[in-house]
Amino acid sequence: MEIKFSKLTAAGNDFVLIDNRENTILEKDYQNLTKKLCDRKYSIGGDGLILLEKSSCKDFKMKYFNSDGSHASMCGNGGRSVAKFAYDLGVADSQMVFETDAGVINAEILSGDRVKLNLYEPKALKRNIKVKLSDREFDVDFINTGVPHTVIFVDDINKIDVFKYGREIRCHKAFAPSGTNANFVKVTKDNTLFVRTYERGVENETLACGTGITASGVISVLKGFAKSPVNVIAKGGDKLSVSMMVDNDKISDVVLEGPAVISFKGIVKV
Repeated sequence: MEIKFSKLTAAGNDFVLIDNRENTILEKDYQNLTKKLCDRKYSIGGDGLILLEKSSCKDFKMKYFNSDGSHASMCGNGGRSVAKFAYDLGVADSQMVFETDAGVINAEILSGDRVKLNLYEPKALKRNIKVKLSDREFDVDFINTGVPHTVIFVDDINKIDVFKYGREIRCHKAFAPSGTNANFVKVTKDNTLFVRTYERGVENETLACGTGITASGVISVLKGFAKSPVNVIAKGGDKLSVSMMVDNDKISDVVLEGPAVISFKGIVKV
């Protein structure tokens, strides 16, 4: 079978996107197809697979899978990518509403390849968790911005071993059984965050993580380290923005804005 696809990149996160409104790809094949298409040596390559599917009440539905085939309820950079993909297909106008397994998202296509997502309220906030690892202890904060994230503030963002400590935090018993993503954050004086993320499901550091950037922005504001809107620079060098309304520990009106670019399109045999 031959399938049409588009490859999109959002702040360094890259995804394979497929229009699955006619159910060409069956649910039983999701995991194996994801692992095959996201393989960087033998196929297209990507941090994840995104399927655009029909919705009974919104413009469309987004189904997201990490490169290891595991399902995730949401991906911020993936959300901007699927919005750009839907707009390119003519499935949605520049302002759209779509379903994810974490909730309903409002998106807007802006100029210069920028896409804005109005996200749902974060949940499961836990502050100042002591996490003991193999050779050091971190003070982390936890929040779910569609998927679970820990946020760790560090002095030197370039020297921190993201793979080592990210993997230990991802599998730590404090976040069992589902595990967590791990974001290492450096705050500068000009209301800017530098963020490096170890992503669950990819099982490595990625160039960016939209929900992780959102989590980092929210926690930074809650701790008084930054003010909304927060400027964020991802590992890949792209600039994003996170804004929100804050009332004590209650967060609302969360907006993530950043780039989403169609790299290329093609047909793949599966």
